[in-house]
Amino acid sequence: MTADSPLTPEKFEEIAIVSRETMERLRVYAAHLEEWQQTLNLVSRNSIPDLWDRHMRDSIQLVEHLPDDARSITDIGSGAGFPGLVLAIVTGLPTELIESHTRKSAFLREVATATNAPVTVTTARVEDVARERWPQRHESVESSVDVLTARALAPLEKLCAMADLLGAERCLFMKGGRWQEELTEAEKRWRIKHQTFESVTSSESRILRITGLKKR
Repeated sequence: MTADSPLTPEKFEEIAIVSRETMERLRVYAAHLEEWQQTLNLVSRNSIPDLWDRHMRDSIQLVEHLPDDARSITDIGSGAGFPGLVLAIVTGLPTELIESHTRKSAFLREVATATNAPVTVTTARVEDVARERWPQRHESVESSVDVLTARALAPLEKLCAMADLLGAERCLFMKGGRWQEELTEAEKRWRIKHQTFESVTSSESRILRITGLKKR
């Protein structure tokens, strides 16, 4: 949608094909976001008028790329909850949102409670989470995270390092127009088994589904 014709909640519901209950929970989420945005920079101010396309639709597109046998989701650098909180609301999968910013974590907890989403919010950096949970490193880290997601967090090379720290089996990373350049750089350090999918909200952006990741 263009800035002159933003995606409405009604049109989003039609496109996304979600239940009335799920749509109502997403509306609650959106209302909380707009309220908190007045005092906390959760997303770009310019994106608020087109919230349902730039953030909700952008996030919900990951549902079709989740593995059929997905058991849980871990979202890193969750910020305002995109895509992790949206996925939790829509899929009902147990989801951990890892966010280092205290006030953003408070926002995520409030929305999770208001929407009854199956969410746990962890206020910490990814590196600290890995160090606390698996102090012995890789012997116990392997296959620790089922599906890892991230959006607008860090270059792909750094995301791969975070995925490795968490022992992620499968990853869904949302990347912008520089995705090819980032992939080329990441492959200098990592062997990456991946698929790419064009984003429904930007022809220049891609979703990277990674199912194999090893250090070179």
